[in-house]
Amino acid sequence: MTLDFYFASSSKVWSSIEWVYEIEGAGYSGWEISADGNYRLDNPLLYSKIKEVLETTSLKASVHAPFADLNLGSLNYPIYKESVRQLSECVSLAADITDRVTIHPGYLSPSAKLVPEKVWSLHKDALKEIGKIAEDSGVVACLENMPDIPDFLCKDPDEIFGMVDNVEGFGVTIDLGHANTVGKSDLFLKKINFAKHIHIHDNYGKKDEHSPLGGGNINWEKAGDIIKKNYSGICVVEGRSIEEAKISNQVIKRCFS
Repeated sequence: MTLDFYFASSSKVWSSIEWVYEIEGAGYSGWEISADGNYRLDNPLLYSKIKEVLETTSLKASVHAPFADLNLGSLNYPIYKESVRQLSECVSLAADITDRVTIHPGYLSPSAKLVPEKVWSLHKDALKEIGKIAEDSGVVACLENMPDIPDFLCKDPDEIFGMVDNVEGFGVTIDLGHANTVGKSDLFLKKINFAKHIHIHDNYGKKDEHSPLGGGNINWEKAGDIIKKNYSGICVVEGRSIEEAKISNQVIKRCFS
């Protein structure tokens, strides 16, 4: 199995883009672009800067779609439609630089909790609409499992794989850091051969800390062994700084090679 390690930092979405030039030196072959703040793909000026970095380095790219204030499970129709529109546009624009785009699932508002079946149906319809754009664009949209945050959908492996079942253009991003916060790392690792994309970071199982690998209680020797035997593709280290990226890279060399 062939693994390709990228680095991402959602904490830097308002930072100047110069930090990205340090990703290669930290030991990574690619950059997962958190497409929010100064990195939105729907802003031509910002997107041109992203493309310039990719053209002037050897970095490959994947994209994490925006999620701030969006909700694919919203019962407020204008918010629901705008969420679908923005995510569809991100997928379409991302096709110029990648074939993988990670998307967050929606969440249940107080009113939505009264009609969970309706929310499931709306969410599935949203994925079908986005997935059609993904297929037409040559991109795999990847729904990501969520951490232990109240009311979010897709924290369980059966739920998230059920959500994308029979949805063309969609796969799953398995996030092991998120899985650890809900005590389901082992269950997600059993599904790793079905993943289309992987996110890795560490925590102590209580909250979504996004610590460097080795900075929590995830057993990376075990996880690395399972991943390298059952998965080929991109593994994204989601961190907070280049310094932490270097720490994670040392664990990658020890546990994934």
